[in-house]
Amino acid sequence: MADRVKVTVGVTGGIAAYKAVEVVRLLQDAGFDPHVVMTSAAERFVQPLTFAAITGHKVISSLWNEEAGASGGEFSGIEHINEAQTTAALVIVPATADILAKFAHGIADDFLTTMYLATTAPVIVAPAMNVNMWQHPATQANLEILRRHNVRVVEPGSGYLACGMEGGGRLAEESAVVAAVAEVLSARTVSGKSDDLAGETVLVTAGGTREPIDPVRFIGNRSSGKMGYALAAEARGRGARVILISAPTSFAAPAGCELIPVTTSEEMRQAVLGQLSEASMVIMAAAVSDYRVEPATQKLKREGSRTLQLEPTKDILHEVVERRKTGTLVIGFAAETEDLLANGQAKLARKGADALVLNDVSGSKTGFDSDDNSGWFLTPKDTIELPFDSKTGMAARILCEAVRLKSTRSYALASRS
Repeated sequence: MADRVKVTVGVTGGIAAYKAVEVVRLLQDAGFDPHVVMTSAAERFVQPLTFAAITGHKVISSLWNEEAGASGGEFSGIEHINEAQTTAALVIVPATADILAKFAHGIADDFLTTMYLATTAPVIVAPAMNVNMWQHPATQANLEILRRHNVRVVEPGSGYLACGMEGGGRLAEESAVVAAVAEVLSARTVSGKSDDLAGETVLVTAGGTREPIDPVRFIGNRSSGKMGYALAAEARGRGARVILISAPTSFAAPAGCELIPVTTSEEMRQAVLGQLSEASMVIMAAAVSDYRVEPATQKLKREGSRTLQLEPTKDILHEVVERRKTGTLVIGFAAETEDLLANGQAKLARKGADALVLNDVSGSKTGFDSDDNSGWFLTPKDTIELPFDSKTGMAARILCEAVRLKSTRSYALASRS
């Protein structure tokens, strides 16, 4: 199996653990080389010998080498580090409420949780649990933390559960889990070299700006910031210095990124222009307000109808294009609901950016508030489709196109000099 890609399957202690056997088999059918790590609770549901017989590899279930003798076992040294560094992906099937909580809060008390903290490979979790446990605010909060850490969540289905109840929390189909692994690794392959942005300084804007009406109200939009934060994390993971200028979101900045928090469009403008000389690439993923009002100094009272006088905000993207230093690549974003390509191409020409990422935000499956996205990468010469993917996967594709475009522009500039 030397030519197969190694994938580590983490099996935890839930009744759906038996379905991990089929996931392992399907991974083999898909051309992967699965290795298995089990928690002690998982061994209560499925014997390690089952996985060893299918994979042909030793199953790891402890930080301790139990074959060392009667002394109770010796510490297995850096085996968890080796496993973490040699795998292409870590997929947890099933992901219990307990393991999600441990991952979210950095608890490392066994081999699997220690490996999770040690790996830089993509992580996929397939939750399975009782419907009430699934819906509990603590579980949902832990999932949100993991999503912010770029963990891919394979959403569970609904149906009859082992506990006798019906509802959400049923493990996703085994084929869906394998498809998620393939998709994540495909996006990683599309990214090319993991250090292809080394030496670059990437400025990313994210979130939705807020324009105050009075001290308690504002004009805003539905942007969650997920796409911008995914781009920042991906760029940082590929070796770039990342400056993240963010309007209000519920996310923590990706590790290693330099965060500059802002609120209004003018604050974002000032921050972007202040950092522009540092940037070799600018990605304007934020949803910036097109209009503002002159805010009242005191809270407005409800006293019949009221008219707000809107005035346009300054065009940050256009200013960036005008003021950038030679060689800086500028990529804008456009959220459209109709005549997508025509409106996107018109905006690209109007702004003068090197490229524009065009999103359809008319539906609920992509765009604002969604974990997924799709669209087009537009340049003056090309229209490249960005197929439906997680925002993490789409970030990898966008940066792949950005690297290609920047290398093409650099060659053109060198040829003219």
